[in-house]
Formats: sequence, structure tokens, C-alpha cells
Amino acid sequence: MPTTFTAGPVRVRVPATSANLGPGFDALGLALALYDDVAAEVTPDGVTVSVTGEGAGDLPVDDGHLVVRAMRATFDALGGQPSGLAVECVNRIPQARGLGSSSAAIVAGVLLARALVTDGYRHLDDSAALRLAAEIEGHPDNVAPCLLGGFTVAWTEPSGARAVSLPVADGVHLTVLVPAERGLTASARAALPAVVPHGDAALNAGRAALLVHALTAQPALLLPATVDRLHQDYRASSMPGTAALVGDLRGAGVAAVVSGAGPTVLALSELPEGFNVGTDWEVLRLPVDVPGAQVERGRLGHAERDPVAAGRKS
Repeated sequence: MPTTFTAGPVRVRVPATSANLGPGFDALGLALALYDDVAAEVTPDGVTVSVTGEGAGDLPVDDGHLVVRAMRATFDALGGQPSGLAVECVNRIPQARGLGSSSAAIVAGVLLARALVTDGYRHLDDSAALRLAAEIEGHPDNVAPCLLGGFTVAWTEPSGARAVSLPVADGVHLTVLVPAERGLTASARAALPAVVPHGDAALNAGRAALLVHALTAQPALLLPATVDRLHQDYRASSMPGTAALVGDLRGAGVAAVVSGAGPTVLALSELPEGFNVGTDWEVLRLPVDVPGAQVERGRLGHAERDPVAAGRKS
């Protein structure tokens, strides 16, 4: 039976994310209350994409846009492609900064395509959507919190990615420090060695386990729980400003880590009063996003069309 599509537009709000959180390499992630809004509808022919806010003028506005590519992959999984697509993106998540902008685009595309297919959810539930999004992204640590919200633990089985979302303790206070410079996940991964010392792996396993407890029950343990020896030191030379800020914050007692592949820094505890991060960093104090990606019928409203709304200050 050919795929049938729903009439009218759908829209999705997807949160920024921070992955790794220090020792939880490729496994742990947080959803942050900073959002991209994306709307899409099936059209008679062709593909049009508009981008407002972050990435405007740089991102593709055709089939090469990551939202469209994720939609295409999802339509294939659901049995067929529509005649055409119109996509509108209002981006607030900084691009290539370690805040999950690509995962947000992928999750948006998967959920929009599912919503545009009649009975799409019946054929692609959230577990299957996570597997597909992780397959497109290459790993589940960012797509899991983007889709599910909260603090997530993700892993991969032979059948694909899986994840659970856990509530975050009230004493966790997040500050995101975003530099002007960009980073590339592929380059950051290329800096990692093929083999690490057994002692470093053992240390990270213990600290990652402790971090789950610290984030969900005992935030006072966040500083020791965020010690990492698997990836941050190896990447330090490629982003010295990030490494220096993480070191300064940790020296001041702040549970600071590299957000994802960087160069953004994430602080999981309060910054000391008067701590000076300098003028090269945009400071965002963001709560944890709890619900994760949200889909509704209709076009983007006035609030969604504002690129400085939804948690981001100009």
C-alpha cells in the first residue's frame, strides 16, 4: 500500500543538548531549555527551506539541509517519499559549538516526517525514532536527550540505540559558556587515541556511575563525579581557551566540563560570585528541559518565529 500523507503543516520544538558531561563519553547527556523550532508540510513538488537565526546564510536551503535529509530517511523507513516539502527553521541553538545542533536537526526531521505520514507513529514509535535518529547521527548521546528530555543514559545494542531518561536533582544549576569560535565533532573525534590506559578507563567507569547518582540525588558530588581521562585532555590542544576555562572553573570548585565535542563549556554547579569568564564567552543560565522534543499541528506561531526567544538572549 502506498504511503499516504497528512494535510497541513506540523511543527516541532527541539532542545539543545550537552553530551558526555565529563566521564560519560558517548553515553550521558542533558537536554537544555534552549530551542530550535521547525515546521514542515507536504507540497505538490520541490523542496524549499527557510532558515532564520543561527546558521542563516550558511546552512543549505535544499535537500542538503540536515532536517530534510533526516526527513527523507524517515520517509524511506515509513514506505515512501512525498511529492514535495516546505520546511521553515528558526534556530537558536549555536551551530558547531557542542550543543547538539545537528542532533536537534535530525530529531526534528524524524519527528516531522513521522507526523506527516498517516499512522506514522504506529509504524515508528519513539523507540524506533531513537534508533533511526542515532543511526543518522552516528551515536545516541545527543539525540537521546533531545528526543526524551531530562538527563539520559544511552547505549547501543545489536538492534540499535536505546536510552532512559532520569529526573535531575533540584541542586543542579547549569551555566553554558559559548565561545564565538566553532568546532567540528569529526575533528574532535580524530584527536582521540585508538587505545587508552586501563586505569583511565576504570577511573571513568567509576566516575560516570557516580555522576548518575550526583545528577539525580546528590549534587554535592558533582565535582569529583565529572573527572574525565578519556577524551577532554586529548582534545585540549585543539581548543586551548576551552581547556583553560574548564581548568579555571574546576580550580574554583565548579563542576565544569567540555560540552560534547566543544568548544562550549558546561558548568553543572554555581559559578562563584565575581568569577570573571572574560569577554570571549556568552554566558547562558539554562534549566534542564524536561519534556524533550514536542510536536504539534499547525504552522510556527509568532513566538516560535522569534530567533531570540525560547531561552536565548541577544
